[in-house]
Amino acid sequence: MQIPFPAQNQNTMAVTSNKKEEQLMLDCYRELYAKSNPVGDFDVLMAEATINKRGEKEIPFDDYEIDDGLLREIIDKYAKQIYPKWKRLRFRNTIFLGCSPRSINVGH
Repeated sequence: MQIPFPAQNQNTMAVTSNKKEEQLMLDCYRELYAKSNPVGDFDVLMAEATINKRGEKEIPFDDYEIDDGLLREIIDKYAKQIYPKWKRLRFRNTIFLGCSPRSINVGH
């Protein structure tokens, strides 16, 4: 399964309101894939992504897994840098519903 990711450079993260949030989102995705199984390179995945009919990039995020606790820890690490609270929640939801690696419960 693949999920759309905007392909336009000028508005890569349509749901974010500024460059800082866009950079935090990209950095969060990079770390999530760097700590996933198998290890992935988010920049390479984006560069090699296919473009769908709506002009969105599609990456094979379901090919990657990450422990649910680690996923939440990484997302929180970046989200805590965003204010006000509603923007922080929007950031978390965007990552959870976006193209992050598939969450698994290791040891549960």
